[in-house]
Amino acid sequence: MTVLLVVLGAAVGAPARYVVDKAVTARVAAGFPWGTLVVNLTGCLLLGLVSGATLPAGAVALLGTGFCGAYTTYSTFGYEAVSLAERARRRAALTYVLASVVGGVALAATGYALTS
Repeated sequence: MTVLLVVLGAAVGAPARYVVDKAVTARVAAGFPWGTLVVNLTGCLLLGLVSGATLPAGAVALLGTGFCGAYTTYSTFGYEAVSLAERARRRAALTYVLASVVGGVALAATGYALTS
């Protein structure tokens, strides 16, 4: 049953990532991975909310492992950071890495604190 909940959450999370990424990138200037940044930061906040709440194990599997796991993207974050650095945009790459890591941890902690 747990595997099915993870699959169901991922089936919703991956398309949600695509929709949010496209919506964000359509509204901001190209050249910086704003879509991935917004997706990863909101995913960190959501996972913090889920982690801090007292939820049944099935809900954690559905929302935390399934949805957040498919919604966020560490591989794209890594690729985009390296790509920025290779295009001689090292300041943008550093900003992206710091905003993703520091912002992600801060939002996860905030989410956790809000629901625990």
